[in-house]
Amino acid sequence: MDIIKTLAKELGLKEDQVTKTVELMDEGNTIPFIARYRKEVTGSLDDVTLRTLFDRLTYLRNMDKRREEIYALIDAQGKMTPEIALALQNAKALVELEDIYLPYRPKRKTRASVAREKGLEPLAQLIMEQRDSYERTFEEEAALYLSEEKGVETPEQALAGACDIIAEDIANTADYRKMLRELCFSHGSIVSKQDKEGDSVYEGYYDFSEPISKLRQHRILAINRGEKEEYLKVSLELDEALAIAKLSAHVITNSHSPATKIIADTILDSYRRLLFPSLEREVRAQLFDDACEGAMKVFTDNLRNLLMTAPLKGKTVLGYDPGFRTGCKLAVVDRTGKVLETAVIYPTDGPKKNVEGSRAIVLRLLRKWGIDVVAIGNGTASRESELFIADILRDYTAKDVTYTIVSESGASVYSASKLAQEEFPDFDVTERSAVSIARRLQDPLAELVKIDPKAIGVGQYQHDMKQARLSEALGGVVEGCVNSVGVDVNTASYSLLSYIAGISAAAAKNIVAYREANGEFVSRKELLKVPKIGAKAFEQCAGFLRITDADEILDNTGVHPESYDIARKLLTKFGYSEEDVKASKLSLLPMSVDKYGKTKLCEELGCGVPTLEDILTELLKPGRDIRDAAPPPCLRTDVLKIEDLTEGMLLTGTVRNVVDFGAFVDIGVHHDGLLHISEMSDKFIRHPSEAVAVGDVIEVRVKSVDVKKQRIGLTRKGLKN
Repeated sequence: MDIIKTLAKELGLKEDQVTKTVELMDEGNTIPFIARYRKEVTGSLDDVTLRTLFDRLTYLRNMDKRREEIYALIDAQGKMTPEIALALQNAKALVELEDIYLPYRPKRKTRASVAREKGLEPLAQLIMEQRDSYERTFEEEAALYLSEEKGVETPEQALAGACDIIAEDIANTADYRKMLRELCFSHGSIVSKQDKEGDSVYEGYYDFSEPISKLRQHRILAINRGEKEEYLKVSLELDEALAIAKLSAHVITNSHSPATKIIADTILDSYRRLLFPSLEREVRAQLFDDACEGAMKVFTDNLRNLLMTAPLKGKTVLGYDPGFRTGCKLAVVDRTGKVLETAVIYPTDGPKKNVEGSRAIVLRLLRKWGIDVVAIGNGTASRESELFIADILRDYTAKDVTYTIVSESGASVYSASKLAQEEFPDFDVTERSAVSIARRLQDPLAELVKIDPKAIGVGQYQHDMKQARLSEALGGVVEGCVNSVGVDVNTASYSLLSYIAGISAAAAKNIVAYREANGEFVSRKELLKVPKIGAKAFEQCAGFLRITDADEILDNTGVHPESYDIARKLLTKFGYSEEDVKASKLSLLPMSVDKYGKTKLCEELGCGVPTLEDILTELLKPGRDIRDAAPPPCLRTDVLKIEDLTEGMLLTGTVRNVVDFGAFVDIGVHHDGLLHISEMSDKFIRHPSEAVAVGDVIEVRVKSVDVKKQRIGLTRKGLKN
């Protein structure tokens, strides 16, 4: 297989473009570095496309390796033929390679292998010759193979053994398997029945059947989970008559032969006993793999959008971790993320309930630290805590203070982690959780990277997926987000630094250790003094690390050190200095560049147009944060209860999660409303991600309210969307 041609065709790219990109990857360059600083080479391929290319490249290379292994294994048996070699060469998927290898794979004892040991293969071959006529009847022919020593005592036994060989040969023929596999996907159905008494969340699948061609991926994952938990019995159904007819059309080459009846019966046996059970496993495994990939796509999109949520900068935040019996933990965090004070209050039901005392503590913290926002976790007692805080803020007149609900997903995982213990050795688990809640509002990316992405709570069926593949995909998203935003090397935690291109976990810890021992970094070049940051690592990471107060202004931009000379030449060319960059006096520079001509300018500077455009963007706004363009968090001053909702009410909410069947929207009533895919738009959409993304602030209308079941239905039909 020509991997470059295959990749180019699959991804709609030029072969030269793919070749150069693969060369960059093979040289050990990271995907963030290639995406940001090698645009001229790749044709400006983005991070997502590069990761897709890398995944497919890995798959195709593994496939080529397996192709060579299978060739060698068959050749070692002395059974390689030009036809088999060509089939191996033309195989487009791993499953096709395995189909070709199946007849030559070492097997455990089977009915066919036993028959071969008894010397019955010539009889099977004679039957499959499908002659117009034979000298003897098959019973007479079979009698020639009787052998007391080999355990063949009757002609019927000999014929049965020969048919077992034929049945296995049919089941092991790659072309037949491929044909029937495709038939399963085009004409088969997945059927599920109740397998355990009692109510469950799988009741909708107790008597379920849907064609595979129409089956939504989230249903596949739900059905598989129901089967795993033994609530469902699941099977693949395919019209047997149709499958047998297609198989017979290929196997039976002479319908007038005396062998036709025997072969027809053998085809049926092969299909029922060998082919269909095997294909059912394969097809269901393929459906599961495809569903996992689809769910991972949704999960990674959600995670990317969540991590890129706009930070709430320059605000002092009161983190509030709600609870009943053990009280509510508070943590005041200043605008840089430093913890100023912690406290415990008991405003909710429990043995230590003290509403007035709790109120006094909150008011004291509001006044003492000039709190701007209260961030309330959405876990246990969140509703009661929201009512409590809203009541305080209603009467608090010293300053305008707002509150918001923050997802606690994964906060407990972080709080009990080694990293949290290192950060806050004197805090208990719930105090750390309150700090995490506050910091999530201030800088979602910096805080959420401390948590396993699978615990963040923006996916669907993540525990059912292949965990290694999921971790790899989610890790790539986190890496992409961290590098696209950039990191202040003097304030970042080692967990955040470890996601920077070219920086290993050990190198990230070394950066923090160097910073603690020598004080703040004063330039990017100083990173080369850190153990495990060599020339290659520096090349990969330098452009993504920022030094806010560096003497060299370019150290606080996304301009890579390798392009500093180009940036300086650009400034000089149009009469500017680095002091003008610091003073933000370059507003006319883009017009000057356009007037001069980018192509001509690039020739003089020795760079490509993408690099020039990136340098221009960075010079105009040193230290810029691309997340600032995202919708800000919804801040509230008063509480809304589900009982307050009425059909037709217009509200503003924040998208918390996107799944295959819709999106869950926080409209400020503690219970997220469901915006079903059918209610997302007046236009037809194939997937909710076409209309909304995690973190989006959208206008919705209440379609239905069920107070008893705490369910809210939302719609955007008839609204601007």
